[in-house]
Amino acid sequence: MVAPMREELIDAGFQQLLTPDQVDAALQQPGTTLLVVNSVCGCAAAGARPGVTEALRRGELRFDRLVTVFAGMEKEATAQAREYFEGAQPTSPQAAILKDGQLVHLMQRPDFLNHAPEEIAASLTAAYRRTLG
Repeated sequence: MVAPMREELIDAGFQQLLTPDQVDAALQQPGTTLLVVNSVCGCAAAGARPGVTEALRRGELRFDRLVTVFAGMEKEATAQAREYFEGAQPTSPQAAILKDGQLVHLMQRPDFLNHAPEEIAASLTAAYRRTLG
């Protein structure tokens, strides 16, 4: 059931992280990382995945790594990824911008809920410019 939801991000260039060790290996590397906590919820389908992929298609965002975990599926990997979110409440979906393993911006469920993909793409792009630009 979740295969198409995974593929949407994998087709956009994201690497699926399935274990806590894979999460640490990806997020502790130097450089910039976009991490998406994927989900089966409606706001992930209607906003988060299309919004994030739209932002990447626009060509302004340059990340060293694009990675994803799937909430509710790889629970341990998702929990490990959220350890990098510095005390933020866990929500699904989430999109985090990290630099050298440190969180610089986090989009939570309210940032996706009832927002069109274009709005989400614009918000992610603005956060990228503000934090990494």
